[in-house]
Amino acid sequence: MNILRGAAIVGQSGGPTSVINASAYGVIRTALNSPHITNVYGAANGIRGVLDDVLYDMGQEDAYELSLLLHTPSSALGSCRYKLKPSEVDDTDYRRILEIFQKYDVRYFFYNGGNDSMDTCNKISKYLQKAGYDCRVIGVPKTVDNDLWGTDHCPGFASAAKYIVTSLMELYLDARVYDTPMICIVEIMGRHAGWLTAAASVASLAGCGPDLVYLPEVPFDVTKFLNDVERVYKATGKVLVAVSEGVADAGGKLIAEYGAEDAPVDSFGHKQLGGLAATLGNMVRDRLGTVKLRGIELSLLQRCAAHCASETDVQESFLAGKTAVESAVSGITDKMVAFARRYDENGQYVCDMVLLDLANVANTEKKVPREWINAEGNGLLSNFADYLLPLIQGEPQLARENGLPRFARLKKIRAKA
Repeated sequence: MNILRGAAIVGQSGGPTSVINASAYGVIRTALNSPHITNVYGAANGIRGVLDDVLYDMGQEDAYELSLLLHTPSSALGSCRYKLKPSEVDDTDYRRILEIFQKYDVRYFFYNGGNDSMDTCNKISKYLQKAGYDCRVIGVPKTVDNDLWGTDHCPGFASAAKYIVTSLMELYLDARVYDTPMICIVEIMGRHAGWLTAAASVASLAGCGPDLVYLPEVPFDVTKFLNDVERVYKATGKVLVAVSEGVADAGGKLIAEYGAEDAPVDSFGHKQLGGLAATLGNMVRDRLGTVKLRGIELSLLQRCAAHCASETDVQESFLAGKTAVESAVSGITDKMVAFARRYDENGQYVCDMVLLDLANVANTEKKVPREWINAEGNGLLSNFADYLLPLIQGEPQLARENGLPRFARLKKIRAKA
């Protein structure tokens, strides 16, 4: 083994999840235990913490508080949405990153995030190689959207999906309390890939699922949508719709942008979506007249519901972080940890850790297969439930105080070179 001795930095980037800290804990705990890693630093707010020289000394954290990261939602170290320019265009940030790495003798860099984060990870890795600086860089996947290429699923997705399935089951029952007609339109996260919205369909296995499900993988036809809603409404008087925030018409225009063309964008150029349920609700009222209708946006709740997490997701997320460190210490760099699914001789689901080239993962999206969506484009077939069910098993064993979850409370002591 090619032994490399030095410090490690772990950073979190992009939207948080209920299990992103489980991955961070996998990195931190394994790195602290490694004889080859001299110090473990947490970057405040992702790559911004490196650029601003705001690093936390994770070795000074209480071991019990660190263990609570397993079931603590959001990004404990802080996150960012910061896009690095190509180094050939502007290498200012890269030179600063190298300066900080040299200052703290950083020889291991672990970045935990989704598509854009893997792009950042890939750019840093390639720059350091070109600069001749020996540093092992490994990406740790994270995204509730489940759209990272090359991995069977992503840490964070299963827990968000479990929350969505549970919420749809509860909404189904609530919407049927009264003997009056009712339409509920539930807006679910998913900009270009509909994995989370597809999860809503699994509630049907318990007899409490949505009547209609719409994903970005199929062009959204407003007229067909209104016809679908009216058909179910006239037949039953109750309609439950699950729809991805990122559905777009055949021309590629987001339905959420209808009447909101000036919606703000983030640093990566992504439209800040929201309000789709209300927009569709207004369309339904225009068609059906006065109806009792609720537009429900799950918003941040679906990605931070640690109380409803999948314990399978928690353990796999921890293992992703642990694998990243073990791989780097063994001499591997320029990779992202990924999940490969298989079934053992008893038909039981098994998740294996594999490594993918960062260059292949960065900015490549994985979408729900069209063959898993029904011909009408308004529902899912059984393939999706078969895919999801193994991932949402197990209940989180949260520490509690006064009947409430006890989340990690980090001291966040600034590192000194």
